Amino acid sequence: MAEENALGSIDHISVHRVGNKTNEEGMVLSNQPLVLNWELTEALQEYFKAPLKTAEYFKLFHESELSLNEVFTYVSAIFENPENLHEQSVNLAKHLFEASTHPNMKGGEFYTVFFHHCLKDGQLVDAIGLFKSENKDTFLKANPENEGFSVRTDQGVNINKLDKGAIIFNSDKEKGYVVAIVDKTSKGADAQYWVDDFLHVKPREDEFYQTRETLAMTKDFITKELPKHFDMDRTDQADLLNRSMTFFKEQDSFDMSEFEAEVIIQPDVVNQFKQYKEEYQQEREMYIADAFDISTPAVKKQQSVFKSILKLDKNFSLYIHGDKTLIQKGKDDDGRKYYKLYYQEER
Repeated sequence: MAEENALGSIDHISVHRVGNKTNEEGMVLSNQPLVLNWELTEALQEYFKAPLKTAEYFKLFHESELSLNEVFTYVSAIFENPENLHEQSVNLAKHLFEASTHPNMKGGEFYTVFFHHCLKDGQLVDAIGLFKSENKDTFLKANPENEGFSVRTDQGVNINKLDKGAIIFNSDKEKGYVVAIVDKTSKGADAQYWVDDFLHVKPREDEFYQTRETLAMTKDFITKELPKHFDMDRTDQADLLNRSMTFFKEQDSFDMSEFEAEVIIQPDVVNQFKQYKEEYQQEREMYIADAFDISTPAVKKQQSVFKSILKLDKNFSLYIHGDKTLIQKGKDDDGRKYYKLYYQEER
């Protein structure tokens, strides 16, 4: 990104409380929008900015027709007339309540916000924010009193810990808008109610998605599929993993033919790779492009799972980062296996 993403001004905001439907907690719907002062606006801007830190974007969708996605319908009405935000925020709160059915889900305050002129990838675009606060922190407040201090506790929301949030940018409406998401509290059986049941989104097939999925497919091919068809040891696998990651780090754009020629190299392995790509796409009902711009954040995210670790019994773990010719495998006269390592200096 040439410029850092930033929220625009808060032009309209409404707050409701949404409880757990299964636990019969109900809802508390406010009759009017929230009135802000300067200090509160500054705090909320800090609280709401968490989704801007992501490089992964989603889109609203529906299996049959996009207009049947409730969030899409309600936010579209707000974009058409921001003055209608409070009315639509009630509809959004009711929709969230219907999605809040798992017994472990926590109730909380639900915010609907209209941001005017957010900065996204160097462009100004309006956005709608949907946020839910579920967890409260305990704060200590010390006040001067009788030549000393009195200290009391209070419950409140930490503005540096947004629980759930989505920022829906007013672009690509026909494809379900561009959506940035944060969800820090959901785990276990209730993990997907915010993303799947309420927002109902799926990843945008942009450069982040293509980079991540191509790397994931490549890793699976090298570590799971390749050993089924070719005689190769773990050092060969490590070398291929390292060369794959190096390719993505050093290139600005990806070309499948170039990747196959420079990294996979051997024609029979290339053919197996092509076949595996087709099977991978069909099984997951997805599409991996043959050419796209490489996303640096996606490469960094996948780098941790591309570590080439060779575990030897319970005694040693070797991290293989580069030239495989500097490690040799063998067996001594007693039948014990060994690896011989060559190096220039210790660190």
